[in-house]
Amino acid sequence: MIRGLLGACAVVVAGLAVSGCGTVGISEAGSGDARAGKQLFVEKCAVCHTLADAGSQAQIGPNLDDAFLQSRADGLGETTIQSVVRAQIAYPVEDPPTGTPGMPADIVKGEDAESVAAYVASVAGMPVREQPASTAETGTEAPGTTTDAGEGKAEADGASIFASAGCGSCHTLEAAGSSGTIGPDLDDSGPPRELVIERVTKGMGAMPSFSDSLSDEQIEAVADYVAKSTGG
Repeated sequence: MIRGLLGACAVVVAGLAVSGCGTVGISEAGSGDARAGKQLFVEKCAVCHTLADAGSQAQIGPNLDDAFLQSRADGLGETTIQSVVRAQIAYPVEDPPTGTPGMPADIVKGEDAESVAAYVASVAGMPVREQPASTAETGTEAPGTTTDAGEGKAEADGASIFASAGCGSCHTLEAAGSSGTIGPDLDDSGPPRELVIERVTKGMGAMPSFSDSLSDEQIEAVADYVAKSTGG
């Protein structure tokens, strides 16, 4: 998780440069694809972190807007912020002393990690940019929608919502190709549909409620998908 960042980003990056920490060094200006990074952030990070531009309000990990607000006001460059985010993706606090869930190392890797870092660095602590009125510009559909009709539509919706809501960053589910370890392994626990609906709606422990971000229909679609995938 991002830690100790308020007013200290430059020190962290300087330390990385001197120590050669692991295989991750200082990001180069212009590296990473921020547009791709936003999608990856929504899928992998938004379930734990608040970031206004991504529309996420999770409180498991640090609020990234708050974390970088002062550093940005102090004139810290975007490339420096990107380097800090990239390093924290590779070397996070996996077992926080507070007892809260930690962040697994390398939740995204390589160019994907650089893209997430580039995205966060471009928007954290900044006013939210105006979003397109529709998705026609990119030719993609909004999360949780589908153009398929007939049998299998609900399952397709559930799978896409599971991915777009970032469920896979916390949970292992073979059908979704996810291997998150923060929350229960869904393949092992095989939760029944009713339990999935309750947990997604109300949250529990480190898991936030998704009632403000997902409709009842979307929650039911996710529950159907998980239950069918695990035999719950």
